[in-house]
Amino acid sequence: MYLSTPSIITLKRTYILEIGGVSLYSHLEDYIYELYLKIGITKPSDMDMFLIAKLLGVIISYRKRPFRTEKEIVINKGTIRSEWMMFGHEICHYLRHVGIQLAMNKLFIDLQEYQADYFAYHFCVPTFMLDDMKIQCAKEIVKHFDVDYEFALRRLEMYENKQYTRSASF
Repeated sequence: MYLSTPSIITLKRTYILEIGGVSLYSHLEDYIYELYLKIGITKPSDMDMFLIAKLLGVIISYRKRPFRTEKEIVINKGTIRSEWMMFGHEICHYLRHVGIQLAMNKLFIDLQEYQADYFAYHFCVPTFMLDDMKIQCAKEIVKHFDVDYEFALRRLEMYENKQYTRSASF
């Protein structure tokens, strides 16, 4: 297999390592990277839900059923970890989805919920931060990103699969 020399390509303000024409970051990973850089979030200690909400112009409210309105994200009162993970899910709806789910087909609602769950993994534990930290186990993700163990385990699995795919491509 012939590999070309690594090159850096520019996508808006993001620099993505490209080797042999294959980008190492997905569209979602790049979107989250750009979003965090735009608001000055560069390391796990910067990741505060209330700060991020303020920087994005969003109000966080608490009710029994999580949802979002035009400028408000409503989440359940819970532990800091559960609220952070819920915020990651709901901010996806705020940033990337349109429409009112009450008026949508169930399959479209299911798609949006799947997308929001997937987004939450990458929003709460960004790939670019994992790359910088060289994390080896789920407990380290729990410690640095303040997510629960099952969430951390699933995110580590996603990250490791991506690393395997990266290495297998070259």
